[in-house]
Amino acid sequence: MGKHNIKCLGQYFHDIHEECGVFGVYGHQEAANLTYLGLYGLQHRGQEGAGICSADGKALHIEKSMGLVADIFTEKRLRRLPGHAAIGHNRYSTAGSSVLKNVQPLVANYSRGSIAIAHNGNLVNADQLRAKLEGDGAIFQSSSDSEVILHLIARSKKEDPHERIIDALQDVRGAFSLLFAREDEIIAVRDPYGVRPLALGELDGAYVVGSETCAFDLINATYIRDVHPGEMVIINKDGLKSIPALKTTRLAHCIFEFIYFSRPDSYIYDHICVNTIRNNFGKQLAKDSPVDADIVIPVPDSGVPAAIGYATESGIPFDFGLIRNHYVGRTFIEPRQSIRHFGVKIKLNPIRDLLNGKRVIVVDDSIVRGTTSKKIIKMIREVGGAKEVHMRISSPPTIGPCFYGIDTPTRQELIASTHMVEEIRKYITADSLSYMSLEGLKSIIPNPQNYCAACFDNNYPIKFQKESTAQMELAFSAN
Repeated sequence: MGKHNIKCLGQYFHDIHEECGVFGVYGHQEAANLTYLGLYGLQHRGQEGAGICSADGKALHIEKSMGLVADIFTEKRLRRLPGHAAIGHNRYSTAGSSVLKNVQPLVANYSRGSIAIAHNGNLVNADQLRAKLEGDGAIFQSSSDSEVILHLIARSKKEDPHERIIDALQDVRGAFSLLFAREDEIIAVRDPYGVRPLALGELDGAYVVGSETCAFDLINATYIRDVHPGEMVIINKDGLKSIPALKTTRLAHCIFEFIYFSRPDSYIYDHICVNTIRNNFGKQLAKDSPVDADIVIPVPDSGVPAAIGYATESGIPFDFGLIRNHYVGRTFIEPRQSIRHFGVKIKLNPIRDLLNGKRVIVVDDSIVRGTTSKKIIKMIREVGGAKEVHMRISSPPTIGPCFYGIDTPTRQELIASTHMVEEIRKYITADSLSYMSLEGLKSIIPNPQNYCAACFDNNYPIKFQKESTAQMELAFSAN
């Protein structure tokens, strides 16, 4: 009180943040413009900064800045990106601080020419590799783990540029869906576990590559297939060439892409519809955790498909009892005078006529720290006038942080890692609380053995040395 405080909206609304989005085009005279539109379609995956690197056959051209895609790329900036090829990146910082020097694509010049990189994921051995490279005299321009890959490429002894990339990637561990741009081509590579999605498409004879197919829909591109785990796809004047670059021993697709990150209209992991999966989560939740109530409402937007599924299965009417303000910026100025529930109300507001005196089921995708759920429930009671509030979560309790490219809180901050469900219910002040079981979740997703669910079961598929001190002194080994 007594001061204007500038707040980050994310601290009030969702405790797990998007990782990053990548998009690339080869063989189109409007490559940079199409990449801009692709990044616009992937804006939900990162809102801190964005960049595009174009290639005209002779040189690379780069434009990037902090902020949202539509604000960064004016017509003037796009005109500075000539060429028939381009790669782009939306950033949410999971490794490295949120500053311009960490915004991708990162571009480097070395003995074999120029190369740019756009990376979705996180390397679990980046710190060790960086320390070794710096010990050998390497000078880093950013704190991003992605720059490690560029240094490894530059130092490779291989002659062929594609073999240099493969050679460099033999040393890194973790999640990486990568796009590279050279003067006359783009290259896509996916880690051997296939942690993050990466799709391949076609548009008027040109090729496009992106994190999600919703970006293809925006530009009328046709989905062809996924880039396979461990595959390198080279796209240049000779067409498309596929190389089995990295040996795959097991798959570990991120299960949380279905729960929160991917847009419902996307198809990921070999063309599985995200909306259908989330809808089925809600149906399963209604079977496992029924409750007498008058209305089912979602926490928008990620809770909507599961809430529809819950209502369909239970026969309880569905409605939008919480209205989301889609025009709120990433930050806001909080008033001097304290306003009750201000942090949540700036993004969500209940409809009292729908909720007043009702027994309400609220469906959300997850509970992380529990603070946001607590504020939402109190607001539904006090502002919305609900008689009862029953919380239903369309994922299992989140008990472990992610090390593969999602910005999650530390283990100590994950409420389900230290509290039982009944304790969490009391904390968030719900009349009842139920989560989706891990067994129920896996019964809905095709081939569940091919997914990483470490955030729910602490079973980390990619080996790393240890969690940071901030994330507790615990160690996990690979399966």
